[in-house]
Formats: sequence, structure tokens, C-alpha cells
Amino acid sequence: MTIRKVVTFGEIMLRLTPPGYQRFSQASSFDVVYGGGESNVAVSLANFGLPTEFVTRLPKNDLGDCALMELRKRGVGTNHILRGGERLGIYFLEMGAVSRGSKVIYDRVNSAISTIQPGMIDWNVVFKDAQWFHWTGITPAISQGAADACLEAIQAANRLGVTVSTDLNYRKNLWQYGKQPSEVMPELVAGCDIILGNEEDAEKHFGLHPEGVDVTTGHSVNAQAYWSVLAQMMDMFPRARKVITTLRGSISASHNTWSGVLYDGIRMHEAPTYDITHIVDRVGGGDSFMAGLIYGLINFPNDDQKALNFAVAASCLKHTIYGDANLVTVQEVEQLMKGDGSGRVSR
Repeated sequence: MTIRKVVTFGEIMLRLTPPGYQRFSQASSFDVVYGGGESNVAVSLANFGLPTEFVTRLPKNDLGDCALMELRKRGVGTNHILRGGERLGIYFLEMGAVSRGSKVIYDRVNSAISTIQPGMIDWNVVFKDAQWFHWTGITPAISQGAADACLEAIQAANRLGVTVSTDLNYRKNLWQYGKQPSEVMPELVAGCDIILGNEEDAEKHFGLHPEGVDVTTGHSVNAQAYWSVLAQMMDMFPRARKVITTLRGSISASHNTWSGVLYDGIRMHEAPTYDITHIVDRVGGGDSFMAGLIYGLINFPNDDQKALNFAVAASCLKHTIYGDANLVTVQEVEQLMKGDGSGRVSR
């Protein structure tokens, strides 16, 4: 069977992080990583062996070249990346530890993709030989032009029979161009077949909230509490075939529990819960889950439980990897799914 490509669309940024767990005020240097929600998904899927294509707009300068090289190094297709615009977006990450949470500062105003406009990308060409299109709520939060281009892509994918998935990914600090998420997101999500979102995403985008859930209390999260919000989301978006949420219990910045649930309109599937006691880097955790889910739904089309379990195991492993992207193999994920979390040396 020929596997057709997965296309993702969004922004890749320069991530600058003080070494170790230093605070910004301590830093005299920064570690460099390139990443972003949709590019992280593409890198992860390429690592799993799926053909991928990442679509974005990068400036014609050395930093744009570096981002492009990073994608190519990871085996991601870059044939439809536009060059132009003023700059590459940047975000600064202060890594949290124990009771001190991580902190993010964005520096992405007037980034190359923020000035993208509909019509710049020929989606009919992009989606040739594609089976899947993925976007996140980060892209329409950047600018009206990015939101319009995202809608254009979704409509083209729908017309061409390409499966569309989204990670709702609410980011309060990004919605700065005069629109509220509730004004933009419903039209975009209406074109989606697969929807991933946590409790904050559902509340901020659509006013939905699972009863009895307070993520600030930490510890475990009850999957059954999410059934109502998943069902409401599916009612709100009748095109959706599956609605999924991750379940993160935040005991501290260094210690989380991690699981997920998938609702198909009839059944709710719940994955095993992992106890991640020594987090290396939790940024990109949701992206690694989404990539694992896409891989699972493509490769296990008749087994939603296995697809969900693969997604949770893949993202559990991401928490052990520094940087935005999940650099693990299918074999490593399957090994963890079988119960081998020993971390023994592979010889």
C-alpha cells in the first residue's frame, strides 16, 4: 500500500532557552532550537517514516535558511515553503522545575507568516498525493491573513477529500489583531474530521467546560469528566468523526501524569496513564501526541484504542527529549506500549 503524504501548515520559530534551568536574569547565553506546533508534528511523523510536507513562509535570510535546513535534516518535505516577509518569529523559553513553572515570551510580531495572504499558496498543488492535512489554533491566532490562508487550506482539503485534523491550541498571548477566538475558530473547526483539544481550548474557543475539573489542583485527571464536553463538541461540529483530549495531571513542573481519551460518537476510549517523574522538556508534548494520533489513525484505521495508546506513549517519550520535536522511533513507542519503560541501554 502506498502511503500518501501528510501536510501541515503553520509557523516555525527560533526558540532561545537559557542553558539548564537558569532564569532569564541569569542567562549569558541561549540554546538554539527551531520548532513550532505544526512543524513539530511534521518532524515527528517523518521520524515515524511517513512522508510529510510542511507549509509556511520564511524570510530570505540566514535564520530562514537555518529553519529550512533543520526541517530538511529531519526528513520533512519543504517543496511548498514560501520565502519572503521581514523576519523569523522568536520565542524565549525559561524552563521550569519542581514548583516553578516554565515561562514563554513571544517575539513574533511581523514574522514572515503573519503577513501571509490567501492566494499565495496553491493548495490544489500542495494537496496532490496528500491523505491528511493538519493545522493548529496557533496559526489563525497570528493574524487575519494567516487565519484566512488557513481557512482556504481547509476548504481545499475538504473539496479534495483530504482528512483534516486540528489541535485547538489556545494561546491567550497571540490573539492580538482584534478578533476573539470565538469569532474565528468555529468556521475553521467546522471543516475538521479529527479534533484535539484540552479543557482550556474547549472553554476559550467554544465556551465548553467539563464539570468538576480544575487543572490547577494537579495530580490525576478524571477522564469521565470530559465525556460531556467531547460529546458537545461533536454535536457542535457534525463533520468530526473523532474528538480527543489529552489528560495532564500537573503534580509539579517536573512531575506530570499523562493520558488521553478519544470519543467517536458512540464510545469513549481511555488510554493508560503514565507517571512522568523527571520531565526533561514538556514543550511540544501536545504536538507529539497529535503526531502519534495521526500515525495511529492512518496505520490502525480499525483500532481507535491502539491509535490512542500509540499517541499517549509517543508523547510520554517526548517529555524525555530536549527541544520542541519528538525524536523517537515507532519501535521505541511500541516498546513502551508493551510495558517496557525501564530505560535500559539498548545494545
